[in-house]
Amino acid sequence: MDDRERLTIDEVRDLATRVLSRHGLAPDHAEACADVMTIGEGDGGGAHGIFRLLMCVSTIRTGKVALDVEPVVRDVAPGLVKVDAGGAFAPLAFRRGLPTLAAKARAVGIAAMAVTNCRHFAALFPEVEAIAREGLVGFAFTPSHAWVAPAGGSKPLFGTNPIAFGWPRPGKDPFVFDMATSAAARGEIELCRREGRPAPSGWGIDAEGKATTDAAAIMEGAMLPFGGHKGSALALMVELIAGPLVGDLTSAESIAVDDGAGAAPLGGELLLAIDPARMLGDAVSSHLARGEAVLDAVVSQGARLPSLRRYAARRRAEREGVLVPRKLLDDVRALLD
Repeated sequence: MDDRERLTIDEVRDLATRVLSRHGLAPDHAEACADVMTIGEGDGGGAHGIFRLLMCVSTIRTGKVALDVEPVVRDVAPGLVKVDAGGAFAPLAFRRGLPTLAAKARAVGIAAMAVTNCRHFAALFPEVEAIAREGLVGFAFTPSHAWVAPAGGSKPLFGTNPIAFGWPRPGKDPFVFDMATSAAARGEIELCRREGRPAPSGWGIDAEGKATTDAAAIMEGAMLPFGGHKGSALALMVELIAGPLVGDLTSAESIAVDDGAGAAPLGGELLLAIDPARMLGDAVSSHLARGEAVLDAVVSQGARLPSLRRYAARRRAEREGVLVPRKLLDDVRALLD
């Protein structure tokens, strides 16, 4: 017997919106958060789909997230914009700031946006994809809670600290990648724990600093960076440029503020947008074509080009819907009671 249930994409979005609204999220916030979860579910990233409703509702119940505040967008310099999320979830703040970020990038060639004082619960690929669909090259960085030990260490210090990149492709879906600097996303380990299966080797250590594949033990101990000292260095970079540089919290500070409540991470996000047309002028088309040649060369030799599977899954989900574990759906639907 299949322990999954098929939902249409519209049903996923409706379920997410109803759950978030039921727990007090204002309409604009509920819509923005539900859209991000729906993209994650449709793109085949189960850990970034409606599974995230469990964290969001848990965070709401702690009283540590603003439910109806309107993000404040501030134009601070020709190439800089700041968005104060006011302690709310991050998606609406990004949505409000994107038009200003894009306009500034087109005006001066490159622009940065700092989104601060927000609760993060999702992947970064929706942000850089949205930037790339504006015809811009996009980068995004954010710390989280201190769950990851530095290479050679044994205690959590860094967050999963993702890095995301988006590249516009004329007439095609953007090239996008989004990767944690940890060996896995936190949600992937939580899914292993929920489903009673071991985590892959190298994902984490227990509270005594010993290697383990026990997902619950990793949650109590520490996750590990990918690639040893290389992933650790990138995680540290993210701590600095999306923490102190934007005037917001590091991962260690975020989890200290949380004080055991189990809320979504509180902190900032740094986004960059570069306009190829400003950078290249009349030669933009020829140079973007050279970029296409590189991307095509990846695919032509049978290698995986990040984002292609995601877009294929998205189109399939639009046609056929998605299969969601029944246990997860039971847990999510119980949030409507």
